[in-house]
Parts: sequence; C-alpha cells; structure tokens
Amino acid sequence: MNLLVTAGPTREPIDPVRFLSNRSTGKMGFAVAQAAAEAGWAVTLVAGPVALPTPPGVRRVDVTTALEMLAAVERELPACDVFVSAAAVADWRPEASSPVKLKKAAMGGTLRLVPNPDILKTVRPLKGARRFVGFAAETGEPTAEAARKLREKGLDLIVANDVTAPGAGFAVETNRVTFLFPDGRREALPLLSKREVAQKLIERLPCL
Repeated sequence: MNLLVTAGPTREPIDPVRFLSNRSTGKMGFAVAQAAAEAGWAVTLVAGPVALPTPPGVRRVDVTTALEMLAAVERELPACDVFVSAAAVADWRPEASSPVKLKKAAMGGTLRLVPNPDILKTVRPLKGARRFVGFAAETGEPTAEAARKLREKGLDLIVANDVTAPGAGFAVETNRVTFLFPDGRREALPLLSKREVAQKLIERLPCL
C-alpha cells in the first residue's frame, strides 16, 4: 500500500521576514507517516516547515506555502492508494508578498488577504478508488463540524479533535480524537499518545 500524508503548518509570506501561519508542529502527521512505514507501507510525507526528523523509511518532500503543498499533493497523488491530509494549511495568504522587508511606518494597519485553496476539495476530482482521510482540529465540540467536512469533501474517514482539550491539540505528545465514518459511525478514543492514535488510524485504513 502506498500512503501520501501531509503534515505541519504552511507559512504564507508577507515579506522575507514576516509570514502568516498557525500553531501546528506536524507531530500528528509525522506520527501517521511513521506508523504507516512501520506497518510496511510505502510512505511519502509532504511536510510544511517543522523542526522534526524524517521517520525511518519515509520519503519526505518539504514545502512552505499552501500553494506549494497543493502542487506537491497533485504531483504525488497518482502513485498513492490512501491520502491522509493531516496538515494545518493556512486558510489565507497575503494578496501580495513583498520581495524586500516592509518598513513598519509604510505598512499601515491593513493587510489584504486572499483565500488559499482547500487541498482536499481541490483534489477530490482525482480521488477515484483512493481513500481520502482528513483531520478536523476544532475548538469546543468538534464532531458537528467534522461531519460537515466529511460530507463536503467526500472523505472515507475524518479525525476530529478539540485543540483546547487538556493533553490534545498542538505542541503536545498526546491527543484525544474521534473517528467519523460516512455511514454515521463514530469511534471516540481515549487520551493516547499521538503515535498510538496514528497506529489505530493505520489499522483502520484497509477496512475503509
């Protein structure tokens, strides 16, 4: 089985010094890549800018922006059987990025933004027989929004979590997630290490 997984944030440059991003560290996506490689899968990891070592046996493609991540996914998707979109892609990017550092006095108080593409929605027409898995990092009760994304993006599974819950979310080694399936089934997992969550996810993929 061939797995394509995205991980980490994207950085959307304002100028060579400043950028828009989010708090993702890539730990969950890297754990998925590692678990799949340990299970004998051929794994390609498209990684945003993170400070994590490449898991053994994983082929890594480094990107920075959402557009670069989309291009990498479109390039790698034909060779994969399963696509796991675990990256926290920035929703917006500056309308224009300056090639030189902008002086504070000249910036003003307004930054014009344009939406980044939703990678899963963009590549949905290429899905075919492949299985697509998404992640929904929310605040509060995450399953309603996750169920919407599951339907809207035509996913085979979505992993939902509340990033404000103790021991879950960004920059920690554990997570508490719920798996949602298209037939309405939900599987809530207890607090586990991200590696254990990833292993449970990989175990379920052949059955989708």
